[in-house]
Amino acid sequence: MSMFGTNPAPPPVETFSQALKHWRHSRRLSQLELAGRAGVSSRHLCFLESGRSQPSRDMVRMLGAALDLPLDACNALHLAAGFVPPHAAMEVTAETMPHVRQALDFMLSQQEPYPAIVVDGHWDVKLRNAAAVRLLGPFRKCCDMEADVADNAMHTVFHPRGLRQFIVNWAEFAGAMIQLLHGDVARGSAVSLRLLEEIKRYPDLNGVWRPAARHHSTGPVMTMQLRMGNLGLSFFSAFTTFALTSDAGLQQLKIESFFPADTATAEFARVSARAPVEISR
Repeated sequence: MSMFGTNPAPPPVETFSQALKHWRHSRRLSQLELAGRAGVSSRHLCFLESGRSQPSRDMVRMLGAALDLPLDACNALHLAAGFVPPHAAMEVTAETMPHVRQALDFMLSQQEPYPAIVVDGHWDVKLRNAAAVRLLGPFRKCCDMEADVADNAMHTVFHPRGLRQFIVNWAEFAGAMIQLLHGDVARGSAVSLRLLEEIKRYPDLNGVWRPAARHHSTGPVMTMQLRMGNLGLSFFSAFTTFALTSDAGLQQLKIESFFPADTATAEFARVSARAPVEISR
């Protein structure tokens, strides 16, 4: 068994029947159970899985809903069946989604003087508030990562020359972060699966995913404890997502809000918002 867990991960699929069988197995449903959820006969479902029958667009939609697939996985299921994906994945900009962008900007500004970031389905950081630049920027400036992964939140944690070198409780925190990725994979994110495979290539990760390490915490929330020179900060995070959206990209957006886990961090955040604070390495 791999130390990276056994959550179901969508393999490359070439046909609708392969994709359908994969997701039914990953959801731990029998053909009879899935047929009941989708309102079709188990015989017809058997024919779809064997490739003896081809689905209509409505059938693909019903099966995606019955399997509770995220929108990007529903798109992939439609593609496998030979249909145009029904869910767009637009960039959230002032031009394409003005009200959504206003909501994101509002949430980021309301989080001041504490950090907040917006990450997409790839865990790439798309937006930061001023506090994220002010408080986390000194650590990021001392990272020496490849340009193509420097703005990826997961790579930043796991890269040996990323934040990992400044996270005091890195093993525990990394174990919690990897579970977030596993959760995305289990819900059907092929992007998260690729990201997980990339992270597995980093050195010295043994023991990070031991159950004892993964669940160890001295408080009710998992904190990220940062230390560099005379600067020590401790944060815990909360994630906000958009509900009831028909856009695949928007469904995957996460707003990560950082909150101080101790009074020293809270005070430093308030003071640094009023005037620059000198930090020695």
